[in-house]
Amino acid sequence: MKNRMETELKLSTEDKRYLLELARKVIRAKCSGSSFDPEPPVSPVLNEKRGAFVTLNEQGQLRGCIGYIEGIKPLYQSIMEMAEAAAFNDPRFPPVQAEEVDDLEIEISVLSPLRRIKNIDEIKIGTHGILMKKKHFQGLLLPQVATHYNWDRETFLLQTCIKAGLPSGCRHDPEVEIWIFSASIFSEEEFFGGISRS
Repeated sequence: MKNRMETELKLSTEDKRYLLELARKVIRAKCSGSSFDPEPPVSPVLNEKRGAFVTLNEQGQLRGCIGYIEGIKPLYQSIMEMAEAAAFNDPRFPPVQAEEVDDLEIEISVLSPLRRIKNIDEIKIGTHGILMKKKHFQGLLLPQVATHYNWDRETFLLQTCIKAGLPSGCRHDPEVEIWIFSASIFSEEEFFGGISRS
């Protein structure tokens, strides 16, 4: 998927491969009980502070997804931490077991900076993800979620409200903030023709 974020970040094919392989090595090491401490990457892009999510799928079903909404650490460190969190700390799923690792497919989403909107017509399905916020409630859905479920804009907004723990019509609440972002999204299927077993 190409969008404005690709140009801003200038993630090369090598950068993307590096991050996908890094995520898998982190998960494999954790499952085997071994340590994994890679050298910092040479590419300056991978040292930029960016929000990012790691999504794990197993046999076409979600197995874990956790990320940083905003850039608080270098991208490669965020991917390492979120790969481990998605595999072992997503409260919706039991921790990944060693025998599952080869069946996982890893997808990475590198986020653009958030932008608050007032007009929902700015939301473009397939391009934007949504963050809903009200006081201590917040929920985020990545751009590919709406595409995967073939949602229209209204359904995407409704589902983001639900993800935030708010009423389904929360977008009409004047206290609710709506933020959008784009993402550079890439997966092992795209780069390795399926699951990487390195």
